[in-house]
Parts: sequence; C-alpha cells; structure tokens
Amino acid sequence: MASKMFLVARKYAAEPCRCLIIAKKMAGVACQISLSSSSTLRRVGHRPRCFSGSPEKRTPAILKWAVGGVTELLRLASSPSSSIPKNKDRSNSEVTDRDVDDVMGILTTDYGNAYFVTGIFTCAVYSDDCIFEDPTISFQGTDLYERNLRLLVPFLEDASIELQNMEKSVSSQINYIRATWKLRTYLKLPWRPLISINGSTVYELDGDFKIVRHVESWNVSAVEAIRQIFTVNSFPSRG
Repeated sequence: MASKMFLVARKYAAEPCRCLIIAKKMAGVACQISLSSSSTLRRVGHRPRCFSGSPEKRTPAILKWAVGGVTELLRLASSPSSSIPKNKDRSNSEVTDRDVDDVMGILTTDYGNAYFVTGIFTCAVYSDDCIFEDPTISFQGTDLYERNLRLLVPFLEDASIELQNMEKSVSSQINYIRATWKLRTYLKLPWRPLISINGSTVYELDGDFKIVRHVESWNVSAVEAIRQIFTVNSFPSRG
C-alpha cells in the first residue's frame, strides 16, 4: 500500500533527479493484481459478489525486492522512540470476536480511525503471525505491520481513507471479509506528491476468527503507484 510505496521515495528523497530516472525506467513495466472469484457470498447491503483471499500477482520481482530492502533499511535506521502509542498499549482488555460479524464491526471501527494512515488499529483481532501482502511486498507478523505503519505516519499530509463497502464470504469453509476503500494523501517530500488509490483488502480468518491474512489490491499497477510518488505537484507549497 501507500506505506510501502513511500518507503522507496524516502530512500531517494535527497536525489530527486535520480528518483525521476528510476520512475521512467519503471514506467515501461506493466503489472496487475486481481482477486480470483469463488464460493458462496453471505452479506449485506449491496449486490452479492464472490471472492477469495488469493491475489494473482505480476509485479516485477526487482520492484518487490527494492521495496522490501528499503523497508528493512528504514526500520533498522529508525528511532525506537515514537510519539505514536503502540496499539497494544491502547487496549485495556482482550478483544472478544465470536463470529465474522464481530470482526467486521471491529474492522469498521478501525477504518473509522483511518488505520492505514494513522497506525491506529485493533491488533488483538489479528493473529501474531498474520501474513500481510500488497502488490509490492509480502511479510509476516502483526508487530512488523504496526512498525511499518509507525514509520509512515509522520510523513503523511492531509491523509484520508474512506471505507466504501464491506462484505463477507465463505470459500472451502474459510471465512473472508472484503473491504473496498479510497486512499488519498500527500507525502512530505520536496515536490509534495499526491497519492490517490482505490483499493480493496481481503481479510482471511481462521477457526478462532482471527485475521491470518491481510491482502491488498489496487486499481493501479504497482509501477503506476510508484510513479505517483515521483509526480511533482503543481502547487507544492500551501498558501
């Protein structure tokens, strides 16, 4: 998501010319991600659609390698202190999620807190070894996901994420939740790029209704998303 895209930009922020050259090289590479269709839908409010939690990825391997490497370097270089409280520190009691609807309610609250761009989310509903995937990177561990968000938050400006829809389905006796959303944020880089992405996240649940897989898809390719970072805003300074 935007958190991983931004990590590439921060790596090269001191060298804008080099950033633009890299962006042009990336521009010639196409990639796409889609959700495969399957199973029986049970939900809510909108016309039923079926889905599973397995995206088809065609992101260039070199782009995934670069994003993963920069993420690790930033994490190693970052200060262990932060003004953003850890999510475990915010919770006074363990969350009890008895069924899919409980999890959906918790996720709806997290979207209300704009968790992608604030880092505020209910970590108790995730398994400790949850797998997180987007078109550019894949890693395991809820603590690691929280640390990645904490790296990103101070560098966002006028950030928002709008939850558009949420629904549930069952495939091969596995419960899934799918949320669609719209992300918009400026990055605190000299050229103040605008990141605007429509996307979806599929949450796969285990038998205890813990999220074990968190898979993002975007309406643009990973290369196009990276290109947004290197697009100069027409009005980089605000009045």
